[in-house]
Amino acid sequence: MTECRKLRPHTAHDGKQGFAYLQGISRESAGSAGICMHLLTVPPGGRARAHKHASHETAIYQLSGRAVMYWGDRLQHRMDTEAGDLIYIPADVPHLPVNPGPDPVTAVIARTDPNEQESVVLLPELEHLVP
Repeated sequence: MTECRKLRPHTAHDGKQGFAYLQGISRESAGSAGICMHLLTVPPGGRARAHKHASHETAIYQLSGRAVMYWGDRLQHRMDTEAGDLIYIPADVPHLPVNPGPDPVTAVIARTDPNEQESVVLLPELEHLVP
């Protein structure tokens, strides 16, 4: 029998891309089959490693703060985001988010891969492209 579940995020795990994610809905925590949802806080000056999600899409709802996301094959595009923005990242698109501001950035992140440690592909060869 499939069960509904309620979780309260209180345990963090380190993602490959360099941020700590509060445990959310995943295969491991709730038995989900097709989605993973976490809470993320990026401290002022925080920066992810350049990466992509090879086989799944990402949707983000930014709750607070201002961030910048560089994206594209050479991270040549820039997207400035703020609280209230919804951000979509297609599968296989390289990106690198940064919090340049004085305040933390908080967001709800959902992915179409149900695993907590989703299929992140690190792209260290792109790191130098973002100041």
